[in-house]
Amino acid sequence: MSGTRHFNQSAWIAKPIEEVFDFFSRAENLQRITPPHLDFRILTPQPIVMREGALIDYRLKLYRFPIRWKTEITAWEPPRRFVDTQLKGPYRIWVHEHLFTPERGGTRMEDRVSYAVPGGFLEPAIHRLLVRPDVEEIFRFRSMVLGSVLGTRVEIDETRAS
Repeated sequence: MSGTRHFNQSAWIAKPIEEVFDFFSRAENLQRITPPHLDFRILTPQPIVMREGALIDYRLKLYRFPIRWKTEITAWEPPRRFVDTQLKGPYRIWVHEHLFTPERGGTRMEDRVSYAVPGGFLEPAIHRLLVRPDVEEIFRFRSMVLGSVLGTRVEIDETRAS
């Protein structure tokens, strides 16, 4: 896909795979690990039954502008993997794969995001100046708060953006 970007992050979490998967598969926890300035809110009535085909509506603010975001769970393989795909939102493409693997008595969690930014010929500049720093900051914030939210040790091993 032309203009598709990638962000990958890997972390080791000192909790069993079932607990880590359970935390990340509950949509209400996303608000807890999202930077407060985004004013992230889930609009879909809770509890949300997570499964392939589940639809989730969100609201957030980007640069003070309200944005509606709708995702679909396009893969659901507990406790190893799930994928959320943007149906409506700020990106041309957003596919976020969450992978979980038992490792060293805890869990290796990988985030693999493929995304494309609108903007036509301005897309490279929009990505470099706005979108990439925002994506990196959102995952950096998550990394900072994850240990305290989960009540355990978290080691961020790798972050790659392209």
